[in-house]
Amino acid sequence: MPSPLELSSRMKTIGIIGGSTNVATAEYYNILNAAVKRRLGGFHTAKIMMNSMDLATSVHFVHGGLWDEGSEILRGMAESLERAGADFIICVSNTWNMHSTKWMRGIKIPLLHITEPLIAAIESKKVALLGTKATMISPYIPEVLARHGIETIVPTEAEMDDIDRIIFQELSYNNFLESSKAAYLKIVDRLCTKGAKGVILGCTEIPLLIKQSDRPEVPFYDTLELHAEAAAALAVQGIES
Repeated sequence: MPSPLELSSRMKTIGIIGGSTNVATAEYYNILNAAVKRRLGGFHTAKIMMNSMDLATSVHFVHGGLWDEGSEILRGMAESLERAGADFIICVSNTWNMHSTKWMRGIKIPLLHITEPLIAAIESKKVALLGTKATMISPYIPEVLARHGIETIVPTEAEMDDIDRIIFQELSYNNFLESSKAAYLKIVDRLCTKGAKGVILGCTEIPLLIKQSDRPEVPFYDTLELHAEAAAALAVQGIES
C-alpha cells in the first residue's frame, strides 16, 4: 500500500481562481478537502493553490460588461497559478467561466470548465437556469446544453433583476434571508410550470440559499458542488489509498 507521502506526491495540485465571490470560494475549499479525504482517507486533503481576486474588481467588470478587460485580469491570475506549479485550473465563478476562451488563451495547463460536470449530471431534457443576470441573458450555457439535446429556459427580465440583486446585495455578503429564499423558490415553481424538469443553480452562491430539500421533487443541479467534486476526482485520478 502506498505511503501517505507517495499518495500526496501523485496527487495533482488544483489551481483556483477565487474571490468571485469569497463566500463561494470558501465553500469550494471545504468541499475539495472533504472530497479528497473521502477518496484517500487518513489525513489527506487537497493540494490547492489559490489566486483570489478582489470581488469589487469582478463586479466592476461584470456589471459593466467589460469582458475583455476583466479577462486580462483573469489571464494574469491563471498565469501565476501555472508558474507556481498548478496542474489544472478551476474558476469559482459561473459568469467568468463563460469567458474562459479569452482568459485561458496561452495558458498551457488545462481548465476544468464548470459546465463539464454539469452536462454529465443533467438527466432532464428541459431545465431552468438561475444565475447572475449576465449568465441568464447570455446564450452561452443554453448553446452548450443544446449541443447535448438539453433545452434551457430562463426567468423573466423582472425575475432576473431580482435574482441578480439578491446575489450581489445579499448572498455576496453572506446574508441569507428567508424572504429572498421564498422569492427564488417562487421563480423555480413558475419555471417548473413552464416545463422545466430540473433547475441549474448557475451561480455558486445560489446553492447556499436554496437547497434540494426545498424542492425534493425537482432535481437541482448545484454547479458549485458538481464542479468541486469533479476537481477533487481529477486531482486524485489513478491514485489508490
